[in-house]
Amino acid sequence: MTGPRVAAATGSHGTGWLGLPVQRWRQLTQAGFFIFFILAPVFDIFRLDLNLKHFILFGFNWTLGLDGLSTGQISATQAAANIVLRGFLPLLAIGGTLIFVSWKWGRLYCGWLCPHFSVVETINQTLRRAIGKQSLWDPEPLPARNPDGSQTGKDAIWWCAVMPLVIGFAILWATVLLTYLLPPFEIYSNLWHRTLTRNQTIFLTAGSLAFFVEFMFARHLFCRYGCAVGLFQSLAWMGNDKAMVVGFARERAKDCASCYSACDHVCPMRLNPRNVKRLMFACVQCGQCVDACDQTQADNPAGSLLHWVHETRAESEAALNGSTARTIQISILRDAPAKTEQPES
Repeated sequence: MTGPRVAAATGSHGTGWLGLPVQRWRQLTQAGFFIFFILAPVFDIFRLDLNLKHFILFGFNWTLGLDGLSTGQISATQAAANIVLRGFLPLLAIGGTLIFVSWKWGRLYCGWLCPHFSVVETINQTLRRAIGKQSLWDPEPLPARNPDGSQTGKDAIWWCAVMPLVIGFAILWATVLLTYLLPPFEIYSNLWHRTLTRNQTIFLTAGSLAFFVEFMFARHLFCRYGCAVGLFQSLAWMGNDKAMVVGFARERAKDCASCYSACDHVCPMRLNPRNVKRLMFACVQCGQCVDACDQTQADNPAGSLLHWVHETRAESEAALNGSTARTIQISILRDAPAKTEQPES
């Protein structure tokens, strides 16, 4: 076997904190954050009010405190201190926290919190029921079989759910984003009484159309290539060889022959979870591939081939490149028959 030696896999999967399945926890955190995303401007938890021309945070005005500079009420030194204390340091704290979490655990925000990604997954699963694929651009339909043994067939009647979902999410997102910029009660009241201003109507119409196109045709593509927050997290994650990553037990690659590539089919980002880290740049750490492998290998005494790993094991994954990993797997598969054909003693 060539290439760096891959350390033994460590870690657990399937069941999370308090005995609940990992995917159930992920659904709960996604749902909770989605509700928070909608209600945050309503309760003045966080928003930018264009009428007041400053942020509102937890009901308080969040300004740089520079108004008194032009009237002579504060000095230039005080103004500079306000910029640092009220502007630079809060941004540094938020950015530093995001960098640290991403550097250590990857795109957790995307897979576990992001309200956009929860919409992506919801539409993906509904579209699969309509056409057998999670995206209009997928070249081949997914197998009807799920990792847990259940079946998901396709039926065109599900288009009656796909289109309302896409339209509804598009309008909801455009409306919520507008409430982050203008007083929420004004927007919802104008919608209810159909008294939107011209600018509000233009914003909601253009925003809804843009989100409709994105949700309908380019959901995961936006997550992979167009989201600055996701790209920022991926860059931080790639910079840490010991960061948590989905590791593949390549020394047992022959066990994959009993599977139908379930881990590939469940990945919402269209990645191959058995690939090396540098080819998993957009991984959102959702863990669906890990659960799929666990389910399809339930009867295998050796267990799953995919695990969340870190430290030494993660470092060995990061050290591999695509050609080296393929060489390792080919060597394993080539040598496996020789080991099984040994004469009985």
